[in-house]
Amino acid sequence: MAELPALQPLLAERKLEIGYSKKKPILHTLAKFMLKSLMCVIFFLWVAAIFALPTGIVRRLLSKFINGSIFGITGNIFLCFSAPILAVAILGFIYVAAFSGENVKRNTFKFPRYSLWTFPVLVDGPFGVISAAELIGILLLTIYVFWSITAYAVKDHGFIESFSLTLRDKSLLMLELIGLRLGLIGLFCLAFLFLTVARGSILLRMTDIPFEQAARYHVFLGHLTMAIFTLHGLFYVVVWALQGQLLQQILEWKEIGIANLPGVISLTAGLLMWVTSLRPVRRTYFQIFFYSHQLYVIFVVFLALHVGDFIFSYAAGAIFLFILDRFLRFCQSRTTVDVLSAACHPCGTLEFILSKPPRLRYNSLSFIFLQVRELSWLQWHPFSVSSSPLDGTHHLSVLIKVLGDWTAKLSDIIASVSEPSQKLDPRPEFKGRITASVEGPYGHELPYHLMYENLILVAGGIGISPFFAILSDILHLSSEGKACFPKNILVIWAVKKSKELSLLSTINNAHSISPSFSEKLHLEIQSYVTQESEPPSLEEGRFAEKVDYTPLLGDSNNSISCLVGTGNNFWGGIYVLVSTIGFIVFYALLELYYIKPFQVFAWWYRGLLFTLCMVASAVIPGSIVIYLWNKWERRMSSGSERWMINTNNEKKSGAATNDEKENITSVQTIRYGLRPDFPAIFSSFGERLGHANVGVIVCGPPGLQSSVARECRRQNTRGKSSSPIFHFNSHSFDL
Repeated sequence: MAELPALQPLLAERKLEIGYSKKKPILHTLAKFMLKSLMCVIFFLWVAAIFALPTGIVRRLLSKFINGSIFGITGNIFLCFSAPILAVAILGFIYVAAFSGENVKRNTFKFPRYSLWTFPVLVDGPFGVISAAELIGILLLTIYVFWSITAYAVKDHGFIESFSLTLRDKSLLMLELIGLRLGLIGLFCLAFLFLTVARGSILLRMTDIPFEQAARYHVFLGHLTMAIFTLHGLFYVVVWALQGQLLQQILEWKEIGIANLPGVISLTAGLLMWVTSLRPVRRTYFQIFFYSHQLYVIFVVFLALHVGDFIFSYAAGAIFLFILDRFLRFCQSRTTVDVLSAACHPCGTLEFILSKPPRLRYNSLSFIFLQVRELSWLQWHPFSVSSSPLDGTHHLSVLIKVLGDWTAKLSDIIASVSEPSQKLDPRPEFKGRITASVEGPYGHELPYHLMYENLILVAGGIGISPFFAILSDILHLSSEGKACFPKNILVIWAVKKSKELSLLSTINNAHSISPSFSEKLHLEIQSYVTQESEPPSLEEGRFAEKVDYTPLLGDSNNSISCLVGTGNNFWGGIYVLVSTIGFIVFYALLELYYIKPFQVFAWWYRGLLFTLCMVASAVIPGSIVIYLWNKWERRMSSGSERWMINTNNEKKSGAATNDEKENITSVQTIRYGLRPDFPAIFSSFGERLGHANVGVIVCGPPGLQSSVARECRRQNTRGKSSSPIFHFNSHSFDL
């Protein structure tokens, strides 16, 4: 295996150019506008149909369409409530493939403007920092739930009053009808729940919502959905108990109509997922939360058995997109990835350098899920990428803080491999290698950190990791002579112990990347050591150390797969399109040659067949596309020579040099025994800039995020026209 020469270029090609937008040909602009408008119209019509379904007009129109169309009840409901979101997904791939390589627009308005997505409104709520746009979304969803319940209740009350029933019978029937309506509302909430949990979803990429942000929406939607489904089941249980038929009704499994027992099983699985996902349980017993969440398979399958195929079609589109995403992630995660080298930093942090193909696309604010098979075949842990995509075409690095059992065992493995003579418990099965699998990278579709001319990066502890990638990215762009990149950067880094400051040495030598970076940008790093009152006497406040990187590369020549994350848009679109067509064909054949000839009327059985068709269409036609996709990727990468990264050279060692201008620590100031004074820091930074846009990115614990968000909100609401606009962005991943 050849080592990479010092003069070998490592800079990856980047299609995306950051700059001020240039005028495009009229046909190009028109095509982009028409495609985007078409997706918006389809999506908003879909949402409007869901919102207006409780009204009598929409229900009558839907009834006429269902009964008068040739596709049958299941096909018609699928066409109305599932096909639109699949159409948006397919059009989304076309849009991203055609227009994602264009220049990113930087705000060039004379007066800086607020953004609903980056203006923090609630900072201390149970779901963390909530922006104005997120608050609007939460309010709209809440309004939908209450509006639907109210509209259905009014309609059902009028329906019940038309019968001559006793007050008790009217009350029981009303409770039963409310439970029925809650089940339908829960199905629509379930659709949005699955849209947010698909990690590589084109819908998230198209709207530039990274999965770590969508995970927060998934938590909120999960609580809302399970609360609605729990009330749905509770209303029926109360009615059955008052009628003296509780056990009989719970165990009932009807052929025609709703099957109760599968619903009980589905709700039980959902409740187990819900209880174990509550913050106290999730924080203390993460493995219980993780493994119990795999019950989603039982939850979905028995839900289909409970309601049958045509009712399940209300939410089938979103669930189908999740199935496609999950199978794609499964195929990517089955491949092993070479760990080129690893290092144990004295501060208790591990650094992994992983092999990646040159065609793998990701942005600096991306993260991956990592599995180490020597530790567990089931555990996957998310880590931020600490290297810029411009650092090299063949490698990607992550920093891992040793905090729990999994990371502690990983540290022991690296130590045992790097120091075999000092091993107390030799484990020959390692054989000088670590078998890793990677899922991702995931992140923003666009490098939004480059859209701001002024940046404040706030990190707590290991939260500095993604900011290393940002700084390296900016230094590379500076060396390439790019016109637009952040010119004023303030890094605020709070750590507990001074030894953690040595992580700054993991950034490649700044002077070697951009010899005159200090002339092109104003970079300042303020470090705060909160649990030490004075610097260690020997180091005199500077922390640069030489770290030995242990080569772990074998002969397997495996790199990260390009299947998910920001993978190939063409093949991703073909995968979704072919699988969707396969699903339609499979179910049509099933209807023509099995359901109708053999007169299959059982709702639960039709629901099972419907679910099996969704899975089969992802596995069978999808596997063919994935096979061709992998074959094409290998062919495209075959002409690229693969190099082993020499991680023990001076650039990666972080050793101190005689010329401090070549070291990133030359712009670092360290304060001991103090915490960052955000009001003073933000005010000072704002006074220097005047009225301008400032991007604020935070990566750290919830308390740090809340403090920074609160200060951004305070600064933005002071009402001074000469003050900058602070745009809050969070980059902390929390399952």
